[in-house]
This record gives sequence, C-alpha cells and structure tokens, in this order.
Amino acid sequence: MAERKSTEKPELPAVAVAARVQVRRRTKPAVTGEVVADYAELTDTDERGHDWAPVHRWAVALDDGRLVFADTADLTVDPGTRKSGPGASPNG
Repeated sequence: MAERKSTEKPELPAVAVAARVQVRRRTKPAVTGEVVADYAELTDTDERGHDWAPVHRWAVALDDGRLVFADTADLTVDPGTRKSGPGASPNG
C-alpha cells in the first residue's frame, strides 16, 4: 500500500511581540530585527474618519538601530537569525 504524502505546507510561526523577523520592502533590501510593539487596535482607520495615513501594525527595532513600522505582509518570522547590528552580543 502506497503512503500518501501530505501536500500541506508547514504552518509558519505567527508574528508577535519579541519575535525575530525579516522585513521585506519592494524597493529596499530585506533587513532583520525584533518586533517591539503591536498596534493592531489602531489599524482600523474607518472609525477615525480618514484613510490618508494608515497605521502599520508592527513596530520593529532593526539590528542596525533603526525603528520601522510594517504590515504583517512585509514580515517573515525568522527564528534562525541572530542580532548582527551595533551592540549585538558576539556570543549570541
């Protein structure tokens, strides 16, 4: 009897505060960092009466010291990376 191979993709970890992530933007190289805040409750701009300044859900402290804001679609959970920017521990 032949074994059935699963065609299901493994479930990726969810983005959450303290997760290591890779931020991908169309016009810039990918960078890594750590999620420091979740602004999910502020992302619904309909109740605020404007759509001209949408809120990005996640605040990410990049390894190079910058802070960026991104949407879930811009992030990939990246547990295999270690901090490599200024102040990173050489021992991991």
